[in-house]
Amino acid sequence: MPPSRKSFKRKIDANLSETEGPSTSKVLKKARTENISVPEISQPTNKVLPVNITFPPREPGTVRLATWNICGLAASQKKGFKYYVEAEDPDILVLTETKVNDVPNDPALTKRFPYAYWSISSKKSYSGTAILSKHEPLSVTRVLPGHPDPSHVKGRIITLEFENFYVVGTYVVNAGTDLKTLDEKKEWNVHFDAYIRDLDSKKPVIWTGDLNVAPTEMGMYCNHPFGPRLITAADLANPKKKWNKTAGYTEAETTAFRKILASPDDISANKFVDVWRQLHPEDRHYTYFSYRFNCRTKGLGWRLDMFVLSERMMERVKMCEIRSEIYGASDHCPLVMEIEGKL
Repeated sequence: MPPSRKSFKRKIDANLSETEGPSTSKVLKKARTENISVPEISQPTNKVLPVNITFPPREPGTVRLATWNICGLAASQKKGFKYYVEAEDPDILVLTETKVNDVPNDPALTKRFPYAYWSISSKKSYSGTAILSKHEPLSVTRVLPGHPDPSHVKGRIITLEFENFYVVGTYVVNAGTDLKTLDEKKEWNVHFDAYIRDLDSKKPVIWTGDLNVAPTEMGMYCNHPFGPRLITAADLANPKKKWNKTAGYTEAETTAFRKILASPDDISANKFVDVWRQLHPEDRHYTYFSYRFNCRTKGLGWRLDMFVLSERMMERVKMCEIRSEIYGASDHCPLVMEIEGKL
């Protein structure tokens, strides 16, 4: 006799809860029992970066940009930060959550990136954004026009203007524990939407950094006699219990992000593209894994770090990859993109 709806639901829910259980192998075993499609999880769990790191050579005629939430520059430098920078050797490097209180004096960084711009929070050892560049920009700004409270912006945004496009680096406001700063995030989103559209009306935009939102709901489903059940969204693990409860995955935040991409309020406005998702429509890879609860080992992460482009630039993109192997110097992984043509 088939199980009742209630008993079957309890069984499935029990198995789904194992995605935060003691071991990845146990998760996969449970998943296979219920015909749940869960990919093998193989993530490095080192605590510091290796000295020797290599990446494939860049495409000829491209500009390489990288973004990385380093969870504190001082801490990251002790764990191999420089080995990643040397191996990646980007033309432009956007750093978020730098937590610096003054402009760093690092001769190696200055030699590699002669044009370095830092936005430092007024709160000590908090947030912080930097854009390091091999190329001199036409202009630099550190403000979010229209925002009523500059203290909520300081340390969170830098815009470099080049001949052919803008580069906007952001460490977007986090909605906080128990969503206590969600209103602050909403305020940020309103003004940033207007800002990025104003820039885009002048020339194309590359927006990057830690955007603090898991934007898409599509993901993997288990087979269920009463309909498919979402077990993991494409951009975060265990989405069901996080929805409208956890910072980065609320209706307000995901709607604001989709609005930037599609501009539903103005069908004549230019669109933007989430580059990595566009190039990897079915992949489930994350850029952030909490240090708590062995999340890296269990594959429980979020995709929070992104490149978002003016749609008319998308044809110039040659690659965009999450550097999953670069883990240990931060709880985030870097994201890299190569784009054809000149800055």
